[in-house]
Amino acid sequence: MGPELRHLRYLLAVAEHGSFTRAAEELRISQPTLSQQVKQLERTVGAQLLDRTGRTVRLTDAGESYVHYARRALRELAAAERAVLDVADLSRGGLRLAVTPTFTAYLTGPLVAELHTRHPGITLDVKELAQDRIEAGLLADELDLGIAFHRPHLPGIAATPLFTETLTLVVATASSAPLPVRDLAHRQLALLSGDFATRGHIDVYLDAHRVRPHIAVEANSVQALVEIVQRTPLATVLPDAVTHDHPRLHPVPLEPPLPARTVTLLRRESAYESAAARAFTRLTRRLVRDRAYPPV
Repeated sequence: MGPELRHLRYLLAVAEHGSFTRAAEELRISQPTLSQQVKQLERTVGAQLLDRTGRTVRLTDAGESYVHYARRALRELAAAERAVLDVADLSRGGLRLAVTPTFTAYLTGPLVAELHTRHPGITLDVKELAQDRIEAGLLADELDLGIAFHRPHLPGIAATPLFTETLTLVVATASSAPLPVRDLAHRQLALLSGDFATRGHIDVYLDAHRVRPHIAVEANSVQALVEIVQRTPLATVLPDAVTHDHPRLHPVPLEPPLPARTVTLLRRESAYESAAARAFTRLTRRLVRDRAYPPV
């Protein structure tokens, strides 16, 4: 008789927590029961999977190998269950989406509104994550789709180009004259904090031109920067799509311009593509076209 699914879940919980006690609390079963079930699994496979001799419980070499395939099996089973529940007419279903932070300022809202209007029976789980975590989540089957930027991706990630994102200096007072990048050394800026990929993109641009502006404010949201710039003499750097949505913000062309970035739709190459995922992909392409975002 082979192992049962609950045995696999029990083993993974103990491996994750390094403790039978904490794993039992998460699984809501007693610690003796959990220990007994894992021992039963070890007898079934004919190998010791856990080292219980230290302060924490660790996987043995056999356990490491077994857990690798156990995770894959549970992931594929979950995908199979979603495929069975998938409804082609989109009267119900679910979609797990993650976006990198700047997209919540101009893309996530319109996409969610469009999906809800066209397919109100679809439930949507939206997360704002760094790109590394999006790709890891896709590979672990924790996400269906991601929206991020083109770059070297993890093996197994498929990226479909959507549009080109351009960035510009933004101020509260209208000015059409281009600003040489060297003049930023004399400006006070409000920028996204260093954990944003967009901030890294800006820093690389400034370093390439040997410009060291005074960073008066760092913020961890685009909306905060919008409010700050509208109420102060500070300038910031934002995607043009954000500026277009706020009439009190005014772009100032930089010379030379900041490099553009390619926005991509990410998925796992071998993942089952649900009807909800296919519908979201179609409406994303339609919205990008209708809003006249720069093509790739």
